[in-house]
Amino acid sequence: MNIIFTGGGTGGHLVIALSLAEAALSRGHKVIFIGSTSGQDRQWFGNSTIFEKSHFLETTGVVNKKGLGKAVALWKIFKAVLASRSILKEFHADVVVSVGGFSAAPAAIASLITRIPLYIHEQNAVTGKLNTLLRPYSAGFYSSYEEGENHCDYPVNEVYFQNTRPRYSVDTVIFLGGSQGARFINDLALDIAPWLEEKGISIIHQCGAAEEERVRHAYHLLGIDAEVVGFTTKIAALIEKSDFAISRSGASTLWELCAARVPAFFIPYPSAAGDHQYHNARYIIDHNAGWCERQGEGLVQKLKEAIMSDIMVKSEALEKLISSNGATKIIQKIESRFKLQS
Repeated sequence: MNIIFTGGGTGGHLVIALSLAEAALSRGHKVIFIGSTSGQDRQWFGNSTIFEKSHFLETTGVVNKKGLGKAVALWKIFKAVLASRSILKEFHADVVVSVGGFSAAPAAIASLITRIPLYIHEQNAVTGKLNTLLRPYSAGFYSSYEEGENHCDYPVNEVYFQNTRPRYSVDTVIFLGGSQGARFINDLALDIAPWLEEKGISIIHQCGAAEEERVRHAYHLLGIDAEVVGFTTKIAALIEKSDFAISRSGASTLWELCAARVPAFFIPYPSAAGDHQYHNARYIIDHNAGWCERQGEGLVQKLKEAIMSDIMVKSEALEKLISSNGATKIIQKIESRFKLQS
């Protein structure tokens, strides 16, 4: 098949596009990417060796725009839909796969106009506005939070499964603030660090590049030898060394921890669209596989209680929530549906 992958804006969407494209390529399909000049799309795929070609169209998000700003954004999408339609025809696309985000709108809409089957992967427990709009017209919809025919294993990098192991006690904790860091989690880590030191628990702290100097200095003043990193591409190795995580609950990080079987205390980003980080974490909590608390006061004591609890129960529950080869399984489902609909 000739497959067009579209979507992005943020790393959470783009990592899905990459995983699915790699799986498709390994199965003999031709793949190209359509994204936006805005967001992180060009950073990820501007010089990609995975995609035969990458197209970046001038689009921006619409949801948070008002008045003239919204009109301009919609006009850009309209022009990008026309450009996408030409790309679909030139590539002789068989299917379009959307991973969500504002970058996906032009190619996804163009696929419906040209009657090329559209398949959607939704990374969060709360379906995004674009995916909600397009889902009724799609040929397939895949989510790790739904049961039945739409359920899929999240496309996590296989390294997390290769190094997975059960956790029985907490010798090392990891604080995950995401690529940009999270000041609230950084401050929480520094608040609880003396207690962790007293308990003989090692600290790994991914704090974001902008916060690295401040956080390093704070640990120095506390006399604590924490492993501090700003931004790193080696996060899988750090998670593998850890027994317990304190983290935001963006979908990719959540499922990576799940695959590695690292019990996590999730603190959802309060301003996430549709409060999706809270609902992502609730899925894990509802399966008795972790903890979730809103950002606010009184978290240190709750965190201490979680660290001192029987984490083995949570670690074992995580193993049941995800299986390996999620990206390949999604591509296989698309192949099967495409054959049936052809």
